[in-house]
Amino acid sequence: MTSSRSIAKTNAFREMHQPGTPIVLVNVWDVASARVVAAQPGTRALATASWSVSAATGYEDGGDLPLEIALLAARRIIASSDLPVTVDFEKGYAGSVDGVRENTARLIETGAIGLNIEDSIGSEDGALWSLTDAADRVAAVRAAADQSGIPLVINARTDILVGGGTVAGAIERGNAYLAAGADCVFVLGVSGESLRDTVGGIDGPVSVMASATSPTLDEFAAAGVARVSFGPGSMGVAYAALARLAQDVHGGKPNSPDLAYRPGQA
Repeated sequence: MTSSRSIAKTNAFREMHQPGTPIVLVNVWDVASARVVAAQPGTRALATASWSVSAATGYEDGGDLPLEIALLAARRIIASSDLPVTVDFEKGYAGSVDGVRENTARLIETGAIGLNIEDSIGSEDGALWSLTDAADRVAAVRAAADQSGIPLVINARTDILVGGGTVAGAIERGNAYLAAGADCVFVLGVSGESLRDTVGGIDGPVSVMASATSPTLDEFAAAGVARVSFGPGSMGVAYAALARLAQDVHGGKPNSPDLAYRPGQA
């Protein structure tokens, strides 16, 4: 992919982040899932989910996935579609700021036009880098993007709420990440009464994750959210269907018409 085409895709993806009219991303984890989602009307971009990529390759989420496998998965998914692809890059697969910058540069080489970067430490949500360190890691991602010439769309995630923190803390972190070069702030676990306060306090687009118990897409839009993703939930839907198939065939039920469905081929 030429740099000019990558830049055009990146800028187009950034423009999809409109508060109140959010870009909706059904997350994927391999080429087959990417092709299925890309083929559906309304799909404007693709996003990977690190939990799902890890599960599909036999690793635990939270940093256990080797960087080389993460990059290979990203490269193959990106090559499978003409749509913009943003990659869940966990914690940058590095403990140091320099490592985050170097790994981001390698991700950009795969053709990714965006990434998620988390502020949690280790595999347990809630244990966070200090605000300064977390912002420095976001800045390292932006520095790598600037050096590459690709204006990467950075979705900076804070796990402060799932760790028992406050809305005020989420707002503080979100604004610090925007100041460090993020384009969007992903607030994990925000919902209910905290949703409007969080969105209203962050001085930029806000990203959320939808789940079986979260607000609806309409409710997220009404609160001013700019981006909604489904994380590992889309893999959950796919494999719940597979589990039901196995139960049905072993239970003597009729064959499902879905057995005729195939993902698109190259």
